[in-house]
Amino acid sequence: MITIYTAPSCTSCKKAKLWLDQHDISFDERNIMSYPLSTDEVKHILEKCDDGIESLISNRNRFVKSLNVDFEELSLSEAVTIISENPQILRRPIIMDDKRLHIGYNEEEIRAFLPRSVRVLENDGLRLRDAI
Repeated sequence: MITIYTAPSCTSCKKAKLWLDQHDISFDERNIMSYPLSTDEVKHILEKCDDGIESLISNRNRFVKSLNVDFEELSLSEAVTIISENPQILRRPIIMDDKRLHIGYNEEEIRAFLPRSVRVLENDGLRLRDAI
């Protein structure tokens, strides 16, 4: 099952949910502003991040700037606590299942959540269309 972590005012979250709905992909949604991630949940997400904390934090976010914290200088425990206590600093949406994690909305990358059989059929269709 796919879980999508969202915020109510997030345009990218709305786009991701619409894309999942249009592709008949069921998901559980969790509003991280109303129900922030626990430190264990943040750690679980970080385990799947290729770029660590940097891929999870929105550095352009005004809340991150207001914290006046250099995440590179913090211990993992300190960083996880700050993230858990300040969900507004997270990049959104966070989309994950048992195997995959995607942060932000990118239509090409979110396709990884399509069932393999659908991806193969769509890719074959694209190749056929390009050949014509």
